[in-house]
Amino acid sequence: MLSSLLSGNIDFMDTLIYILSTLAVIFLTLPIHEFAHAFAADKLGDPTPRYQGRLTLNPFAHLDIIGSLSILFFGFGWAKPVQVNPYNFKNSKGGMGIVAFAGPLSNLVVAFLSLLMVKIISLFAVSQIAIYIVLFFVGIARINVSLAVFNLIPVPPLDGSRILGIILPDRIYYKIMQYERYIYFGLMLLIFTNVLDVPIYLATNSILNGFFSILNLSPYLLYLV
Repeated sequence: MLSSLLSGNIDFMDTLIYILSTLAVIFLTLPIHEFAHAFAADKLGDPTPRYQGRLTLNPFAHLDIIGSLSILFFGFGWAKPVQVNPYNFKNSKGGMGIVAFAGPLSNLVVAFLSLLMVKIISLFAVSQIAIYIVLFFVGIARINVSLAVFNLIPVPPLDGSRILGIILPDRIYYKIMQYERYIYFGLMLLIFTNVLDVPIYLATNSILNGFFSILNLSPYLLYLV
């Protein structure tokens, strides 16, 4: 998106809205994502996130510089992982799966609430300013859904790998986790070579289309940001 601005292919106002919505995601919804992990872990019996100061919505307790820049430039990224001790759960694999799913679920909830704001604004306001506000919230929704989709990819260290661990036999799961560091570098390569762009875009649009249908919003809005 930002590279398109530099090349003159994107309207300045559209790009400004994108940047503002992205900053809102970085400083508001990324902390919600990590807080959701910490909250779920705490409720399931693991106090580790609480002791490490992660049971908070303060963005500076959660943000990762590279992950935040990745969101700004690529539309998806990450924050500092919440550390969890699975041995504090009654069911370690099940608990890890629930904690992992809490993060992407929070992104989907934020996306839906953002589109609900779009619905409310579209019912009561028709002006140029209202259009910009609508685009701002649609941008927040799109990035949040992209984050959810990205984090649900079933490879370590993403949340999807922990969810996958619920159904995989222990022997296979722990074998995969032995190569987590190497898989991580492979994932970074896929991100920075834009290989993941198309599948994430398609999955994101499918979910957003579902939300738009539920809220009876014009699908035209989906392609404005």
